[in-house]
Amino acid sequence: MSKGVILLGLPGAGKGTQAKKLAVQFSIPQISTGDMLRSAIKNGTELGLKAKSVMDAGELVPDDIVVGIVKERLAEPDCEKGFILDGFPRTIPQAVALDAVAREQIHFILMLDVDRGEITERLCGRRTCVSCGAMYHLKFVPSKAEGKCDKCGSSLIQRDDDKEETIQKRLDSYEESTAPLLEYYGNTGKVRKVMASGDVDEIYGRIVEILR
Repeated sequence: MSKGVILLGLPGAGKGTQAKKLAVQFSIPQISTGDMLRSAIKNGTELGLKAKSVMDAGELVPDDIVVGIVKERLAEPDCEKGFILDGFPRTIPQAVALDAVAREQIHFILMLDVDRGEITERLCGRRTCVSCGAMYHLKFVPSKAEGKCDKCGSSLIQRDDDKEETIQKRLDSYEESTAPLLEYYGNTGKVRKVMASGDVDEIYGRIVEILR
């Protein structure tokens, strides 16, 4: 698959999970602005410090920061055969900036469709290891020992951006800023809606069927 794919959807819709599976099967990179920003925060970079206060408040990181990161990443050699944009663009200005550098490379725009109630349950139950960053879920992927990481034994925490009040702000921000992207891309013929409730592998099968 020599194509660029954009995965859109509410925070917690499963974009990261599906992007990782696609990256392995098609041998193209997953480009996650969330992962890149969290790495910058962990490393205490200038970018990370700027982004942290915004993310903790449940708001979207400013376009100039995110667009700069993505442009640099798309210029790397491993993106020549294709790439998966995980949750980017999130706003119309970001989409315009992306079109300027990669319009012809984007072949599919997949909208992962999940209702807010299911999203809230997914995100509120997430727990993250303070040491190695491993992810768990109280209901779907529980650790063997309550509150402890299976991999390194460190404590599991609920990230600030996974608390319910912050989640609702994140969902509101998405609907205000990101939902209009479907209208922006509506006349390109590249948009496909994917039912993203239920089993992870079933959702993945729906995505692969579209891409092939």
